[in-house]
Amino acid sequence: MDVSNSFVFNVPTKALVGPGKLNDLHKEINTYNGAITGTKAMVVISNGKSVRANGYLDRVLEQLKLAGVDYVIYDKIGANPVIAMVEDGRDFCRENGCDFIVAIGGGSVIDAAKHISMLATNDGGIWDYAQGGTGGKKNPENRALQSVAIPTTAGTGSETDAGGVVTNVETNEKIGIKGKGTAPELAIVDAELMMSVPKDFKAYQGFDAIFHSTESILTHKLNTVSRMIALEAISTVARNLTRAVNDPEDVDAMQAVAYGSYLSGMGMMTGLLTGAHGIEQSMSGRYGDLPHGAGLILICKQYYQWFIDHHACDDKFIEMARAMGAEGTDDPQDFIRMLQKLEEECGVDRIRMTDWGMDPSTFENIVWIAFDSTPWLFDNDPIEMNQEAYVQMMMDAFEQKGVK
Repeated sequence: MDVSNSFVFNVPTKALVGPGKLNDLHKEINTYNGAITGTKAMVVISNGKSVRANGYLDRVLEQLKLAGVDYVIYDKIGANPVIAMVEDGRDFCRENGCDFIVAIGGGSVIDAAKHISMLATNDGGIWDYAQGGTGGKKNPENRALQSVAIPTTAGTGSETDAGGVVTNVETNEKIGIKGKGTAPELAIVDAELMMSVPKDFKAYQGFDAIFHSTESILTHKLNTVSRMIALEAISTVARNLTRAVNDPEDVDAMQAVAYGSYLSGMGMMTGLLTGAHGIEQSMSGRYGDLPHGAGLILICKQYYQWFIDHHACDDKFIEMARAMGAEGTDDPQDFIRMLQKLEEECGVDRIRMTDWGMDPSTFENIVWIAFDSTPWLFDNDPIEMNQEAYVQMMMDAFEQKGVK
């Protein structure tokens, strides 16, 4: 296996990991060893009901009160952050004179909070800082506001990486953007906040964590640190996701998946994603109701099969299959079999592109936008896979064929 010993390790987020760790938030604010300073917080949540209904918001607010911190609540974040949403949040943050941001929710909430934290201290709009496609390709001059990320889902790893995706609804582009200080200063990875997630979304999110790490392994730019982190994440999530999905009371399994998701975020800070993420971001940029993890499940087997068929990195597929539980295998195809088995166990093996209204006539444009807006992701593939091959991959995924 070709693994580089040259790497950059930069994971600045302090993480409190474990059931009940939310109860320690107040100790991290305005204390000698704390991660956060300030007297007024902008609390960012979704426009849904779950964070309030499950009592998670009240618990966070109580922690802020214990720390002597005032707060305002911004509750307008949708399922996929869009430009207008994060720029409205920026205005809210500035108008209320907030010192730091506390994001509690899924990956979309945490991503949006990163954008708001960056825009609060820099001029212009969020698309000015997008580095691909129609983006302005500017670099922010100032460091973002400090932020706390409290995930209520396990999969995105957004609580510990610097980037966050945002959609330009006018162009159907979805691009990850980051700047100085956009990685959260503090993350609280507490499975007690994740138990109420519906079964199918737990599965989507768990597969998202797996795919962050499998892509990190497959890239031809793999390094020793990203390999170590990614294999641990793959093994931990794959061996616990079925229990976490099917038993809503199994906090140990849920915490294991949350830990794997956290590792996948670390992996994105030390390693690289590949073309699969570029395609899915373009898919969900056009089809806004498509959950990111579901989109990856829809194309994953055909994507990985293409590289297996071309013997691009058989040793990596074998190693990942073993990490998922196929001990002793020497067959790269077992990686696909392990993915299929896990999908079946988690009840997501029957999802189809038509469930989200996807139309094959849009596939060529989806691929073109992906290559134009995030070309660096395709440069990370183990070997070159051109646009025509990606379109065929999507057609095969739509027709549920092309996998051995």
